Amino acid sequence: MPFSLIVMVLKKTCVLTVAESKRLIAKGLVALPEVQYSLEKGMLVVATGTTNAYVLQEILNDKFDLRRYKSGLVTPDVPEKKKEPAEEPLPDVVFKDGKIVKELDRFNAVQHMNKGDVYIKGANALDYVNQMAGVLIGGSTGGTVGAVIGNIIGKQIHLIIPIGLEKLVYEDLNELHRITMEEDFEGPRLWPITGIIFTEIEALEVLFGVQATLYAAGGVAGAEGSVRLIIEGEDEDVNDALSLIKEIKGEPRYLL
Repeated sequence: MPFSLIVMVLKKTCVLTVAESKRLIAKGLVALPEVQYSLEKGMLVVATGTTNAYVLQEILNDKFDLRRYKSGLVTPDVPEKKKEPAEEPLPDVVFKDGKIVKELDRFNAVQHMNKGDVYIKGANALDYVNQMAGVLIGGSTGGTVGAVIGNIIGKQIHLIIPIGLEKLVYEDLNELHRITMEEDFEGPRLWPITGIIFTEIEALEVLFGVQATLYAAGGVAGAEGSVRLIIEGEDEDVNDALSLIKEIKGEPRYLL
């Protein structure tokens, strides 16, 4: 009788707060082959943003104050703040062949980038089914997207969009864009973008080869905005994924 290998498949669950999701996404994104290659032999831009601050921490292996690498924020009327004042903002970080190029920033770097290089930009809305994201635009020049999207498309630069599942929307992003462009609309416009959507799901797949499924969300007492995932795969892979999640547990909330 021929020997047959029995593979155990597990389905387990986990809950990730917003901050824990950002940390997981950052760890997974840094392990992405496109990012690893651009760090070694190409150019990589990490645009400012809350999730991107976590990404930059993981690349540099430096737990600098996350507030130093922020951009436009969504906060309550009275946001919670840390006791310590924020330090000076960090300048935009652009890598070439693994080294930071201080004279370049998130706006002008694209002029020097080539096919296969990587541009990392966060977003504010997520249509996961159609693999699209939306960026809120408050300024008249279109913000970061307005300044770089032509070069990104024209040069076939990889646009990677790290974004948590907490930002899911159910309307078509093109329709939401149309609404925000109407003359009677007051508020930031929404610019739909496409690229490599990178959520908690992709992070777990890249790091451990497991399949993750969002099946519930929300919570209280610090779990507001949290996501509940089913993690499925071979038992060793699932347990390894849960071990990392256990390490991430307790990631401090992002405070101003």
